[in-house]
Amino acid sequence: MQIVGELMTRPVVTLTETQNLVKADELLRLHRIRHLPVVRQGRLVGLVTHRDLLRAAAHHGPPPERPIWAADIMTREVATVRPDTPLRDAVRLMLAQKYGCLPVVDEDDALLGILTEADLVKYAQHLIDIQDRREMAASYDA
Repeated sequence: MQIVGELMTRPVVTLTETQNLVKADELLRLHRIRHLPVVRQGRLVGLVTHRDLLRAAAHHGPPPERPIWAADIMTREVATVRPDTPLRDAVRLMLAQKYGCLPVVDEDDALLGILTEADLVKYAQHLIDIQDRREMAASYDA
């Protein structure tokens, strides 16, 4: 049985509550990611997504005089999983709730990693490659 800890991305690119949206946008672009967990002393307190930044830009227009902080737009109630969560359970949760990611935390909510749609696509590619090799091997055995 596959578990989340075997596929999750780590280390995780994160924000703090007091970093502004310019920094968030910079991190998303630089690392080519769409999700930024927000941490306080290593513990997950929220999540800022690329979609959140687009929504904030549409709502606030050009950069306002006062910076917009991660705490202003982050989702505070974030679904999480543990590293020992069965992968099938995490996938079911992501599909049912239409989540693009699940932060992976320990029992104290310390951020350990993140499971993203991209991680699952990479895993699917791996499984497809295995299946293709099996089919090729079977054709030689026939």
